Amino acid sequence: MLTRLGPVLAIGLLTLPVAFGLAGTVLPAFGYLPALGGKHFSLDPFAVLATEPALFASAGMSLVAGLGTALVSLTVVMLFTAAWVGTPAFRRMERLLSPLLSVPHAAAAFALAFLIAPSGLIARIVSPELTGWQRPPDILIVNDPMGLSMMAGLVVKEIPFLLLMTLAALPQARPVRTRALVASMGYGRVAGFVFGLWPVIYPQIRLPVFAVIAFASSVVDVAAILGPTAPAPLAVRLVGWMSDPDLSMRFLASAGALLQLAVTALAIAIWIGLEKAATGLRDRFAFAGVRLRCDGMVRAGALAMMLTSAAIIFAGLAALALWSVAGLWPFPDAMPASYSLRTWMRALPQLRDPMLTTLAAAFGSSAVAVVIAILCLAHEDRMGHAPGRWAFSLIYLPLLVPQVAFLFGLQLLFVLAGVEATMPALMLAHLVFVLPYAYLGLKDPWRAFDRRYDQLAAGLGKRAWRRFLHIRLPMLARPILAVMAIGFAVSVGLYLPTVLIGAGRLTTVTTEAVALASGGNRRVIGVYAFMQMFLPILGFAVATLVPALIFRRFRDMQY
Repeated sequence: MLTRLGPVLAIGLLTLPVAFGLAGTVLPAFGYLPALGGKHFSLDPFAVLATEPALFASAGMSLVAGLGTALVSLTVVMLFTAAWVGTPAFRRMERLLSPLLSVPHAAAAFALAFLIAPSGLIARIVSPELTGWQRPPDILIVNDPMGLSMMAGLVVKEIPFLLLMTLAALPQARPVRTRALVASMGYGRVAGFVFGLWPVIYPQIRLPVFAVIAFASSVVDVAAILGPTAPAPLAVRLVGWMSDPDLSMRFLASAGALLQLAVTALAIAIWIGLEKAATGLRDRFAFAGVRLRCDGMVRAGALAMMLTSAAIIFAGLAALALWSVAGLWPFPDAMPASYSLRTWMRALPQLRDPMLTTLAAAFGSSAVAVVIAILCLAHEDRMGHAPGRWAFSLIYLPLLVPQVAFLFGLQLLFVLAGVEATMPALMLAHLVFVLPYAYLGLKDPWRAFDRRYDQLAAGLGKRAWRRFLHIRLPMLARPILAVMAIGFAVSVGLYLPTVLIGAGRLTTVTTEAVALASGGNRRVIGVYAFMQMFLPILGFAVATLVPALIFRRFRDMQY
């Protein structure tokens, strides 16, 4: 009976906040918001929006960021998987997935900024011996007007995500048998993968690719750290309008949110067109008998791109850690002249409240998400089949709809209900984004569980709830804790839901770190960004150590 609540809660949490949030955005966009004097529908907000300077430049930047991030990330993942799947290098990269995925987007953006800035770590390492620079060059690298640094920051974070989705889809493509077949026909590794395996894999990761497009085209925190400022991407300008003390700007922000929704929809539509063009091109090459037997350069390039994306994150995080303890560090010195914990001592008292809010929201939302995911999967066992395609598509709904398109309306509803800036409201907002990851991360281990254990216990007279508590739950402890760590990391990295639903009164480490981005104090930024990165890593460490300690004497119980 309890398992029936799982699908109901999941569908409600995935659809109702989005639906009500969109309604709360659409109505003010058309001038209707009685609380602010808008008692009649009109197109005035759109007329005001059209007069905003450089509006289409901001929208165009968002469109290009969404398409460019998805194209580069997917290309790197496809070529790397094609060239190296089944090799030791591929297995090593799999081990790096959890650390790479655990780093929040804002922390990765700060890491990249600390590397590539004119006075960043890379410039310090090569100066003055290779460049002759005695002072930082006057070059606009971070916040460049073309948004290249912003897209680079997005790419290095989306590559691990798409690689994880590809790994989940690989077994259904039977890679060993298919590769042996195409190799017997004379195809190289890359060509054989593109012609034989990719047509089976890509449909399974299509929704995650759409999610990447939606996120990259409407991202706020990465754009605020790395993106251009004159003009800023559309989502950044929307948040500024929504936060304006002049409440009439809510109408303008709502109209802009619908424009952002249209930009994301256009980006996905263009991507669908690119899919068809790429499919036609692939078929032409296949019919022409292109085999690409000599693909050594492609394989080396794919490995180099993958390693570079991982190295950027780890090297940037090292730079964050260095700056957080740096004393005097003049340019072009490669390392600080002295080290000090003074910045940490000053920042730790101010970190207390954001840290508590971060931990409460992350732990609460991830725990509830895991419980709902387990109830959904238990209901699938009871019904004897997995959810249909439409139900599975709902999992990606909060990831496909731009956050600014429905969070504005959701914030308005929370304000009218009098629950804005409360911990339950913040947890609910985080749960909307954590639940998809919890279900997607747990479904494969749950379905792979050997049900003969359950049948054996049933034959011994154990009730269903005792079988779950004493057999399945202990044996699935490792994947359950890993999924909780993933949800914890997702919650820690959420910026826009915290800013809007928290209304500035509930702050987290992420919101404080992004707020410091415009300050320029690298030591303080290093402290906050390092803590933002450390919390998810701590979550994964707990998820790894706890099962090892519990089952250290029962190796067969580890699943």
